[in-house]
Amino acid sequence: MPRLVLDIALSSERLRAVYQGRANRILLDSRDGRRVSLPAHHIRPFMTHDGVYGSFELEFSPRGELLSLRRLD
Repeated sequence: MPRLVLDIALSSERLRAVYQGRANRILLDSRDGRRVSLPAHHIRPFMTHDGVYGSFELEFSPRGELLSLRRLD
């Protein structure tokens, strides 16, 4: 399956709209330069009081459907 690596650095301030339910998508750049519009509920498990930070692997189907998002070590 196709995969992208995302380096995410989103402070809690930038995620405030997600916390408040005013935003439902987050626009991110992959390491290879592609832009990804990710439904916000997929990053909620990774949110902390500080925000979301780290490297993540996004796996998707050939049709572009999200299959998984996981934090890389």
